[in-house]
Amino acid sequence: MSKTFVEKIFTKKAKKDICAGEIVSVEPDFVMSHDNAAAISRTFKKIGVKNVKYPERVVIILDHEIPAPKESSATNHKEIREFVKEQGISNFFDINNGICHQVFTEQGFALPGKLIVGSDSHTTTYGALGAMSAGIGRSEVASIWATGELWFQIPETIKIILNGKMPEYITAKDIALYIIGQIRSDGADYKAVEFVGDIVSHISIAERMVLCNMAAEMGAKNGYVQPDHTTFDYIKERARTEYETLYSDKDAKYYKTIEFDISKISPSIAKPHTVDNYAPIEELEGKTIDQALIGTCTNGRLIDLEMAAKILKGRKVKIRTLIIPASWNIYREAIKKGFIEIFIDAGALVLNPGCGPCLGAHMGVMAPGEKTFSTANRNFKGRMGCREAEIYLGSPLSVAACAIAGKITDPRRFL
Repeated sequence: MSKTFVEKIFTKKAKKDICAGEIVSVEPDFVMSHDNAAAISRTFKKIGVKNVKYPERVVIILDHEIPAPKESSATNHKEIREFVKEQGISNFFDINNGICHQVFTEQGFALPGKLIVGSDSHTTTYGALGAMSAGIGRSEVASIWATGELWFQIPETIKIILNGKMPEYITAKDIALYIIGQIRSDGADYKAVEFVGDIVSHISIAERMVLCNMAAEMGAKNGYVQPDHTTFDYIKERARTEYETLYSDKDAKYYKTIEFDISKISPSIAKPHTVDNYAPIEELEGKTIDQALIGTCTNGRLIDLEMAAKILKGRKVKIRTLIIPASWNIYREAIKKGFIEIFIDAGALVLNPGCGPCLGAHMGVMAPGEKTFSTANRNFKGRMGCREAEIYLGSPLSVAACAIAGKITDPRRFL
């Protein structure tokens, strides 16, 4: 019987024929957590199991509140470091590495055909490398630490076809926001999403990561891009383990197929307070903004910083502008390419790699009545630390243009 990618990976894991809708218990290849590993470790200890069953499959990356902004954060970090040492967990990345999804990918854990879960909803990001990756709850992570396995209900798959020629001013973030605006934030609830088409086959791993990251904002269980030469070039020197590439069969049965012509869209914005509150940038031009944020697990990669540098070079920002590389490796590359100097000369603040302001932890929390234009993935009330503030979402090009103008501005004016 013909199968989708998701059906194939669970068939392989379960060692029996599996179809969408079935429930199966299998062993994930890797389970990722971040600062919330402290709470997970407490749950794990309540289970009554002394040792993590497969410590080599556990990956813990500190990124949400780094460096610790308050005593409780520092205590959590201390607790995690002690747990890691006690359990012999070698895949531990402390505060000097970066945002979990970028570090996990850079370090060669995200690989084709792998089943990956994580205690963060944007674990869907790893589908950009051909993995089946999904966010799960903390108690579920604790149970995997204890038993090595977890049950899944196999999702049906939505195929999203992206065709046309991508204009210079359009990025993967514009595409993701546009799609979510059309199908809504619940349009892919507990569905797998496959991104295919001319656009997808020609974009970078960094841009594919944006699409799969934002799949979570469609309600998807996972996002997926089929591996190709771009994938294999990226993982060639990174892969930590052997892997088996899996593809959907050409005649696989899909829940739904949706096509979009990307050549016709404008730079996209998500207005407060939902990601599916879509508008083309023309509708919001001239709206004043107090703070610009470029970075996060969605748009903190080198290609994103390059986009921002293209607009900020030789200009000065008019509003508070925060720039956060997704990892220290990206930070180093940005230094070599001169991007960091461009940002500093423009008057922007370059912050250490981490989540910080995205979740309202520190380094950019908003005040009542303020508006931030951000490259992050969420904009609900209170997301950046204040329920009386507003968050607009857009691409690095659009946010950089806003930083220069002090108001929402079409990036085409600066290109």
